[in-house]
Amino acid sequence: MGQHQHLNKTAESASSEKKKTRRCNGFKMFLAALSFSYIARALGGIIMKMSITQIERRFDISSSLAGLIDGSFEIGNLLVIVFVSYFGSKLHRPKLIGIGCFLMGTGSILMALPHFFMGYYRYSKEINIDSSENSTSTLSTCLINQIVSLNRTSPEIVGKGCVKESGSYMWMYVFMGNMLRGIGETPIVPLGLSYMDDFAKEGHSSLYLGTVRITPNDSRWVGAWWLNFLVSGLFSIISSIPFFFLPQTPNKPQKERKASLSLPVLETNDGKSQTANLTSRGKKITKNVTGFFRSFKSILTNPLYVVFVLLTLLQISSYIGGFTYVFKYVEQEYGQPSSKTNVLLGIVTLPIFASGMFLGGYIIKKFKLNPIGIAKFSFFTTVMSLFFYLLYFFILCENKSVAGLTMTYDGNNPVTSHRDVPLSYCNSDCNCDESQWEPVCGNNGITYISPCLAGCKSSSGNKKSIVFHNCSCLEVTGLQNRNYSAHLGECPRSDACLTKFYFFVAIQVLNLFFSALGGTSYFMLMVKIVQPELKSLALGFHSMVIRALGGILAPIYFGALIDTTCMKWSTNNCGTRGSCRIYNSTLFSKVYLGLSSVLRVSSLVLYIILIYAMKKKFQEKDANASENGSVMDEANLESLNNNKHFVPSAGADSETHY
Repeated sequence: MGQHQHLNKTAESASSEKKKTRRCNGFKMFLAALSFSYIARALGGIIMKMSITQIERRFDISSSLAGLIDGSFEIGNLLVIVFVSYFGSKLHRPKLIGIGCFLMGTGSILMALPHFFMGYYRYSKEINIDSSENSTSTLSTCLINQIVSLNRTSPEIVGKGCVKESGSYMWMYVFMGNMLRGIGETPIVPLGLSYMDDFAKEGHSSLYLGTVRITPNDSRWVGAWWLNFLVSGLFSIISSIPFFFLPQTPNKPQKERKASLSLPVLETNDGKSQTANLTSRGKKITKNVTGFFRSFKSILTNPLYVVFVLLTLLQISSYIGGFTYVFKYVEQEYGQPSSKTNVLLGIVTLPIFASGMFLGGYIIKKFKLNPIGIAKFSFFTTVMSLFFYLLYFFILCENKSVAGLTMTYDGNNPVTSHRDVPLSYCNSDCNCDESQWEPVCGNNGITYISPCLAGCKSSSGNKKSIVFHNCSCLEVTGLQNRNYSAHLGECPRSDACLTKFYFFVAIQVLNLFFSALGGTSYFMLMVKIVQPELKSLALGFHSMVIRALGGILAPIYFGALIDTTCMKWSTNNCGTRGSCRIYNSTLFSKVYLGLSSVLRVSSLVLYIILIYAMKKKFQEKDANASENGSVMDEANLESLNNNKHFVPSAGADSETHY
């Protein structure tokens, strides 16, 4: 008998070990797949932010419209986030995440399609300089202007071309593709985090969360913006594959789950059973909908959760708006080409962000921080991030020297406004078209809007190596070498400005690290201040608010304010305003950095309120717990006193008397 019991215990132990092994293996597979999908998600998001400037130029649109395109990701997410968060936790979460990754990839590929429909990119619609290869011409500026006028089409033809132009609304493909990316991304965060929190060991979830004449320096340069979206799309589709082979819960293999689902089919052969089954399902759906609204009311009446949502809205709006236009900011402030900035900041962003998230989760786990401790840790990381962000104000470069925009055309005096700067005697007889944008850099270090407005009378070379000579506006500046020439492109920034750019990159690393360090605490703090059964809904509603008021609106109002700093707009074939060619870099920096700083400081005020409210709430809980404990102790003491007079029976244990 004893041997039989021993064998049963051994079998039960072996069965238990197998279940634990299956659960461990299933969870590890899910964690690996989720990590892969997070990389795909982050890659797609970074590529989108990196491509904002190129999208503006390729489709000839303003920053505010580009911000709307960027926000379409959040619009797609917003459409389904609440329902996916609530009902998704009751369905097959790994498969939903897999479907989401596939949709993300499809959306990225859709964003690249306009490249194949629009034809070649025409970077200059304003002017067409005809310069033969390796030739030196002695054309006067007036003659150059005549050639330009001959190459211009009549207003009637321009009007017809405007109607027939196929690329006018091609940006809608990017808009819809980015929206599809947002829909696909929806299940990854709330369902992935809730799945991890359900099946990870206690205390470990925080650790798991962690041929043309323009050059790349030209403000019209676009590059192969579409190629990144193709690569990102394929990567996202590949990341979706593992999720379709994972069970709904890690302790049940796929075959066992299918077998359990097939059993009810045998029991519903007769009509009565099917009717009862349908009635039961209808009641279950009604119960789910009613439960949804009750749960929704519960989180909205939780003051800690509401304050947390507001402060993260302000903080993440600052991050979203800042990161959306950081590449444009670096290009305008430090004169670095977008291609170089994209690669440099792209290489820096992913490893720094990942290491910060991992370390933040490790610190929370290592020191076993309670909810108040997590809130204080998050507050600390926010303060440090803001400190490094404010340092950007001390490493700004001087404003660009552009004749006709920031200074007079003769290059001797600054102007108070870039609007309607009068022509100078050095170019007033040239009959120049002031709307064109073909910047040249004079050897006096000043950028001119066009060769004509620089007063240049001859040119040599071809395409990128064109040099303009005898530029009368350069003579006024008093050059000693009497070489009054200019070459195509804007003048580069000074060496001192380049040094400041390297300081910017170093500070950016520290700023990004502290921002990521507190990233894990957001999710951990959120699930600690709501009831355990509401964590999926809390995560989903938080994402909805952040995406609606932060992800959608932040790029738009950041872009609209940035548009106000534009000094020179392009003119498209329809004669309407296109994309911005050059910004007032000083004003751009103040608007960009100032708006983000105001949002961050406001979030810190709400952090202080949250920590104070959390302390008060938990102190009340401790007081109530101690009061209840004392009442129970008094009841137990009274019970013991009553038992002192108890006389045990003869068969009672001798140890029961006092």
